[in-house]
Amino acid sequence: DTLFDTVISVQIFDSVDEDVLEGCEKLCKKYDSMFSNKIEDSEISRINSAGGNPVEVSKETIKLIKKGIYYSEMSDGVFDITIAPVSNLWDFKAETPLVPSPEAIAEAVSHVNYENIIIRDNTVKLTDPHAGIDLGAIAKGYIADRIKDYLEEEGVRHAMINLGGNVLAMGSKLDGSDYNIGIQEPFDETGEPITSVKISDKSVVTSGIYQRYFKADGKIYHHILDPSTGYPYDNGLISVTILSERSVDGDALSTTCFSLGLSRGMELVESMDGVYACFIDEDYQIHYSDGMEKFLRKD
Repeated sequence: DTLFDTVISVQIFDSVDEDVLEGCEKLCKKYDSMFSNKIEDSEISRINSAGGNPVEVSKETIKLIKKGIYYSEMSDGVFDITIAPVSNLWDFKAETPLVPSPEAIAEAVSHVNYENIIIRDNTVKLTDPHAGIDLGAIAKGYIADRIKDYLEEEGVRHAMINLGGNVLAMGSKLDGSDYNIGIQEPFDETGEPITSVKISDKSVVTSGIYQRYFKADGKIYHHILDPSTGYPYDNGLISVTILSERSVDGDALSTTCFSLGLSRGMELVESMDGVYACFIDEDYQIHYSDGMEKFLRKD
C-alpha cells in the first residue's frame, strides 16, 4: 500500500489475527485522508484553502501541527511546516520535472512563515490566505507511532513498521536479539547499505537528497527545500539518519538536522536526550553523533 507517496509495510512477528494488519491499513488511510495536502478534502487541505478563515479539525491534526510548529521554532524556521506554497511548485514525479521560475519561487517564499498559523481551541487558521501547511516531513513518523500504539493495544510485542524509510522497531526479534537496519548508500541503485545499526524499540528515519530528485543542466534538485530561498538545500550533506524513541521526532529531526547542516545539526542532536544521528556528507564521509557507536554493528 502507499501513503504519502511511499510504500508502507508492517511485519508482525507475534501470532495475531489477520484483521490486525487490516487495522493498520485502515489507520494509514485515515491519517492520509486527514494530513495529506495532496488530498483535496483532507483537514490540511481544508485549512489551506479556507482563505484565512478558521477551520475546525480533529485533535490529532492539531497535535501534529503543534509538533510541526515546535520544530519550526526550534530550528528558527529552517524547518517550516508552511512550506506548501514552495513545495507545491516542485513536481519531482513529473515526466520531465522542471525548475520553477525565479518569480514563482520568490512569490511562494513570501508566504512561508509558521507564525502565520493560529490555533484556537479546535480550529486552525492561516493569517496569510496564500499560506499553506505541508506535513510531509513529519506525518509519516506520527503515523508510525500511532500504528505502534494500536499494535500494542492488540497485544503485539514484536513488529517492524516501515513507512517508506521511516522504520520503527517494536521490541526486539522473537529470539531477543536486535534488529539490524541498513542505512542506504545514497544514490546506490543496488540498495547496498553504507552502514547499519542494531536496534530494539527504536525508530530509524533517514532524510536524503537521493529519495526524490531530478537533474537539470547537470545540477541535482532534491526535495529538501530551504524555506528562505525556495530552492533545495545545498549545504554539503546528502543524508541524515536519526535514531530516536518516537518516530515523529526522528522524522522532524532528520529534516531539521539536514536543513541546519552538519555542525549545527550535530549540535542540536547532541543537546537532546535519547537522540542519535548519522550524517553523510557529499564526499560520502559518515559523521556519527556522540553515543551512536553503541548501535553500530559489532561483528
